[in-house]
Amino acid sequence: MDCDTLKYCLVPSSSIPSPDWLSWSTCTDDVSAGSSAEYPDRVSVMEGRLQLQENEITLLKSSLADALRRLRLHDQLIPLLKQQLIAARVCACLCASMRLSSQVWLSVSNPAHKSSYTDSLSSLSRVRRNSEKLMYKYVSMVQSCHTCFFICHWLTGQSIKMFIRGRPITMYVPSNIQNYDDLRMEPPVEKLELDWVYGYRGRDCRANLYLLASGEAVYFIACVVVLYHINNRTQRHYSKHTDCVRCLTIHPDKVRVASGQTAGVDKDGKPLQPYVHIWDSSTLITLQQIGLGTFERGVGSVAFSFADSGAFLCVIDDSNEHMLSVWDCAKGTKHAEVKSTNEAVFTVEFNPNDSTNIITCGKSHVYFWTLSAGSLTKKQGIFGKYKKPKFIQCFVFSLTGDVLTGDSEGNILTWGKSPGDVKTLGKGAKETFQIMRQTRAHDGSVFTLCMLQGGALLSGGGKDRKIIRWSADLAPERECEVKDFGAVRCIADVDGEELLVGTTRNAILRGTFSDGFVAIVQGHVDEMWGLATHPSQDVFLTCGHDRQVCVWNTEEHKLDWCTTLEEYGLCADFCPNGAVVSVGLSTGRWLVLDLQTKDIVSDYTDGNEQLSVMRYSTDGSFLAVGSHDNFIYIYNVTESGRRYSRYGKYAGHIRHGHSSFITHLDWSKDGKYIMSNSGDYEILYWDIAGGCKLLRNRYESKDREWASYTCVLGFHVMGVWLEGSDGTDINALCRSHNERMVAVADDFCKVHLFQYPCPKPKAPNHSYEGHGSHVTNVRFTHCDSHVLSMGGKDTCILQWRVKRGGTGDSGGDRLHSSSSTSTKNQREADRETKGRERLQRESEREGAT
Repeated sequence: MDCDTLKYCLVPSSSIPSPDWLSWSTCTDDVSAGSSAEYPDRVSVMEGRLQLQENEITLLKSSLADALRRLRLHDQLIPLLKQQLIAARVCACLCASMRLSSQVWLSVSNPAHKSSYTDSLSSLSRVRRNSEKLMYKYVSMVQSCHTCFFICHWLTGQSIKMFIRGRPITMYVPSNIQNYDDLRMEPPVEKLELDWVYGYRGRDCRANLYLLASGEAVYFIACVVVLYHINNRTQRHYSKHTDCVRCLTIHPDKVRVASGQTAGVDKDGKPLQPYVHIWDSSTLITLQQIGLGTFERGVGSVAFSFADSGAFLCVIDDSNEHMLSVWDCAKGTKHAEVKSTNEAVFTVEFNPNDSTNIITCGKSHVYFWTLSAGSLTKKQGIFGKYKKPKFIQCFVFSLTGDVLTGDSEGNILTWGKSPGDVKTLGKGAKETFQIMRQTRAHDGSVFTLCMLQGGALLSGGGKDRKIIRWSADLAPERECEVKDFGAVRCIADVDGEELLVGTTRNAILRGTFSDGFVAIVQGHVDEMWGLATHPSQDVFLTCGHDRQVCVWNTEEHKLDWCTTLEEYGLCADFCPNGAVVSVGLSTGRWLVLDLQTKDIVSDYTDGNEQLSVMRYSTDGSFLAVGSHDNFIYIYNVTESGRRYSRYGKYAGHIRHGHSSFITHLDWSKDGKYIMSNSGDYEILYWDIAGGCKLLRNRYESKDREWASYTCVLGFHVMGVWLEGSDGTDINALCRSHNERMVAVADDFCKVHLFQYPCPKPKAPNHSYEGHGSHVTNVRFTHCDSHVLSMGGKDTCILQWRVKRGGTGDSGGDRLHSSSSTSTKNQREADRETKGRERLQRESEREGAT
């Protein structure tokens, strides 16, 4: 750019005032343009001018930052001033209300003042209305985005306003509570204990099924590691993980176990730190915690060394570089660490004969690592003339020391060491790892390999779903197809003949090649929402996005039967006679199934949106169907639940009913009324016997008794909501049949147990972990002996045993007893402190031994 052009660009318009630095620099530029011989001077002038501009910009930025700071301070002061002003106006209105109340009393008691009675009463009503508006405005302004409670005492009775995301929810205090302020809440005397875990995570995890020396199969799902005795059919549980378990391995002594978890997030969305636990399978005591604060995102694979009796543990995390680290098991210290690869890594193992050799495999690679003097070096396996597969899925070590890998092409590759190519690479050529042999094994991927004691090999296929037994020289001997349970994910040897097989449809099979395989563990394979318990038997039903409807037995801990539907189910309820069950689907269709024959006895459709709740009346004469189209459909039920006819439909228009989708509903004990919740945090009451009419005066329903209580919004369960909840934090709740407890399923992977009723904020409760995803539903069994909860994405069903803490009064009487427990946060902090102290003692004891 020449000087004339530069001058033209810099001269400001006459209509725009020019800063001093701009006028000065322009004049200087005009003078210097007169002589082309003084080019270096012009450059220096331009540099000086540029420096002045930068100084001016810095000054302007500083001034702008100061102005923004003052504006923020001003914005913070305005709400406080408004709150003080509104509070003062509220007090003034209340004082005026008291004065006018006195005037009204005088007008009534003194005949001389009766002429002003009407005016005084009108003024009193007006002041009271203004006070209510001001109080509502005050609460909405202070906590418009959180859950808060505001108590209003009016002449017409007591009511409580609960605010969720700024929306007021008015609930009326029942008549049997004389003084709401004096109510004291305490946790229930009952507690929960994990009794059984339904399901297995085989869909997206590998090498997660082993047999311990105790005869127990060890596997995981959600945050729980399950120890299932395959002969006694009993379970024990290791539940010290705080998020989903991702990998598992057993020590050479067949007693100690290492399990790694994903990072996860807390309830505030902050990431948590993943780690590996080494624990004793006989006592379920944690012996060592490995890598807290070291791993990123999660732990993908773990392996013990064998040649030195399990002195080291190898870990690969889920970071971008898939860091490979080796740890001293006794000390819990890191021995070596290196970046592995940016590609996916599926598994890692030590060479059973040499703890300095480690192998990893994954997407398009197999690496051979050497551990020496605290450092790791790798050599990549060379495919040479063989086609490079997209994935190396698994590998094992043969008895001769060779490495056998299974890949996505369906081949078993035999790897061995080859001396360095001196002719090509020269005298310093090093040995390489190359393919010695390729064996065609399966149609589709080879998902797992298992080496038997005699040298035979087992392989599990993906697409063909076959288990093949190979001789030591890789000649096929026997095969068996697993038809209905998905692809073969992993295999565990029981006694050389009997096998345990984990599948991608979250099932564990037991059997032999001769007798075939049967499922000993089964579960859902996708997100679950529908849960219902039988009214008189130890049976419950689940349904979810995998289109399966499953009926389970809580006493025998097994799946009674399962059927697959055309659409996925979202809700269900048993008819009170226990003979049939209705299931609501995602398309507005709902079915009635016979529990004995599994046949569909009725098939109806209401609207074209998903159904969210099915609920029978206490005598089974009505069925209410809640839909996402904002309607509740009512059916007459006859012929023992096998015939249905439309009785009525609640209008979904805002003037006549709900203005958002239905989430929960309950029937009254007399079967005449319904209480319903909607997606916009609304509570409505309906008169069914009177023609499906909306009850405009909700005050009339404050003393009504409900046959069940699953609505998450209501006076009797108001205390289950934590301060700051956004209205979707609680997915489901259920009152026990004895009306003493409320079980709550939340969005933070926890199950809570409250006393019933719990109408006061911050009610104390017992909190339980185990799920690795949002808990979608919770139910009590018919006799309140167990609580059932199910996760969303973790596909896990947890069965909790209700432990009776002792005798006590009825739920209503317990409201008046004093609470002697600390808050939930204090209990959790105490529990974490005790856990750290116990872990430290166990580590010291392990180091001493």
